[in-house]
Amino acid sequence: MNISELGENEVNQYGEHVVLIYEDKEITNVQMGKCAKKLGNALKKLGVKRGDRVIIQMPNCPEVLQCFQAVWRIGAVVVPINFLVGEEETTYIYEDSGAKVIISSLDFLPKVEAGRLKVSAIEHVILINKEVPPNCLSYWKLVNENSDELEIEKTEDNDLAALIYTAGTTGRPKGVMHTHLSLHYNAKMQKESLESMNFPLGLTSVSILPLCHSYGIATMNSGSLLGAGKGKTILLNTFDVEKIFEAIDKYKANVLAAVPTMYVYMLLYPNPKKYDFSSMKYWVCGSAPLSLETWKNFKEKFGFEIIEGWGLTEAGANNSVNPFSGLKKVGSIGKPMKGTDIRIVDDDDNEVPQGTEGEIVIRGPMIMKGYWNKPEETARILKDGWLHTGDVGYVDSDGYFFITDRKKDLIIKGGENISPREVEEVIFSHPKVSEAAAIGIKDEVYGEDIKAFVVLKPGQTATENEIIEYCVERLKRFKSPKTVQFMTALPKSLVGKVLKRELRKLG
Repeated sequence: MNISELGENEVNQYGEHVVLIYEDKEITNVQMGKCAKKLGNALKKLGVKRGDRVIIQMPNCPEVLQCFQAVWRIGAVVVPINFLVGEEETTYIYEDSGAKVIISSLDFLPKVEAGRLKVSAIEHVILINKEVPPNCLSYWKLVNENSDELEIEKTEDNDLAALIYTAGTTGRPKGVMHTHLSLHYNAKMQKESLESMNFPLGLTSVSILPLCHSYGIATMNSGSLLGAGKGKTILLNTFDVEKIFEAIDKYKANVLAAVPTMYVYMLLYPNPKKYDFSSMKYWVCGSAPLSLETWKNFKEKFGFEIIEGWGLTEAGANNSVNPFSGLKKVGSIGKPMKGTDIRIVDDDDNEVPQGTEGEIVIRGPMIMKGYWNKPEETARILKDGWLHTGDVGYVDSDGYFFITDRKKDLIIKGGENISPREVEEVIFSHPKVSEAAAIGIKDEVYGEDIKAFVVLKPGQTATENEIIEYCVERLKRFKSPKTVQFMTALPKSLVGKVLKRELRKLG
């Protein structure tokens, strides 16, 4: 199959209807499809063939969605890049992926050109702006000059469809290889899981997840199956609490998928009663652990329960979720999606009893093919069909999974394993604290000790000793931070995951 068939089938089944609203402009599925077909024809004329890689490097906009469909339609491979990463990392991805074409915008041209000069494989740079420099091609000129008749290239299930580079905690980013089959199954499993929870189809969603990230891509693909001929997406190109709330109110949106940091900033919004949220049914959270305090405070302030799920790029991003109706367990990542196997194992890959901590491993047709050009790293993480996530957790008697930490983040103090998340949850509960993170630092006595990084709420002040003593009262001295560093913001990835590798540089 070819993953672009999802969009084609949606048009064939339901006909033309509005699927996207961007900057107050309504766009139909047929209009999106025509642009994608025209771009696909243009790319073929530029020499892009089945299996060739195409870089997409820009913020959310309709053109990004069209690019995905165009590239997939001709059997080529999408390489979405975080447009905010630095020149060095961008150039590395250009070279490692072997991409022939880059599609971007003038805003990022200096970074693109710097990489282009160093990577000989790049043949063309396409910009979505109306006016472009002589050495670049105009996206809209290419679209307007080409036919909207384009058959979908027949691809094998195991053919590569997307190469998604992870930020990585150490070393260079790794290219996660997803096939047409793995992407299709991820979308299909989301639909079947949500249907089993009585999740209604055809809802209006606000989309703020970056489409260069697997979470955003998975949500985009599942949208083709969940729209039911009337679903639409309000696409935002940047995270702005005011714009999110305006969109919910104006378009009577029903769904929002976000990450914990976004919910933290929503809680800081001073006047939530300014907007009408009565249409909202589902506030979904993933990508990083959601603190208990954030969940409680959001329910208290807005009157809604955040529905937490979990996934990772190597497994298509959406792998488990709390029930949309029924028992939700705060702090849990819920139950596995339909067709997904999850279990907890020890260091020898033996399954451990309920309630016992171990590494979370996952299996299913949505698992990646492997890491691009990295067979040894692939072999380390994929064993006998099971993906070793590096997340530590347990499963309870009701089948709900809980993540307690990352294997690499555990702090070993005096031979005892201490979970940074346990420390962070306590600091989060401090009334003056907005964000917190804990890491291990070298210590001559214990080998490692604990350092906390804290962001205070606007207008608040606190001392290092105040935070430490607050932890001592709740954790005892051994698990409490030795030092506290106050910051204006924690370093984060594009989707709000705290970058502890950057904090360790400060440790």
